[in-house]
Amino acid sequence: MSLGVGVSPGNVAVHHGVGSLKAMDRKVKVAEVALRCLILVLGILVASLVATDTQVKKIFSIEKKAKFTEMKALVFLVIANGIAAGYSLIQAIRCVVSAVKGSVLFSKPLAWVIFSCDQVLAYVCLAAVAAAVQSAVLGEFGQTELEWMSICNMYGKFCNQVGEGIVGALVVSISMVSISCLSAFNLFRLYGKNKGRAGDI
Repeated sequence: MSLGVGVSPGNVAVHHGVGSLKAMDRKVKVAEVALRCLILVLGILVASLVATDTQVKKIFSIEKKAKFTEMKALVFLVIANGIAAGYSLIQAIRCVVSAVKGSVLFSKPLAWVIFSCDQVLAYVCLAAVAAAVQSAVLGEFGQTELEWMSICNMYGKFCNQVGEGIVGALVVSISMVSISCLSAFNLFRLYGKNKGRAGDI
């Protein structure tokens, strides 16, 4: 029995390969959109939590107000998460438009730009969390060697809300690292042996 045109074993393998590539690309797109939306929501939440965090205490009839601007690390945290949220909004829109149009990826220069931006933001978010954690530890325990007293004993609500913001910022940082891995995959597969097929999907 002879095989008809277009159903040879070689052709069947090619169709299976393209189908697998399409399925993998859909999963990558869904993961990227989900992560960017998570960063968008959490970034706004973290920035709002920390930026609106204030507490007033009376010390010997003098009112002392604790706010995030008193600690540069918290200002850095708010700015970093605000930028991450705005950037993620732009990239989420790009992903949705790309999915609607049915295109897989863009040009190599654009892929390099997205990869570079994702990498930079991942490092920035991690640095912001590290700085905020260090400041939080000093606020919680003080530094006896330098005679810095703990402020969380007096400003408990302020410290608790900052702690919640730092936890959210940590999730944002981990998500940004994951996104940078996805963007690296999207970039370097353009240089792989399947680059010709990916461009046709």
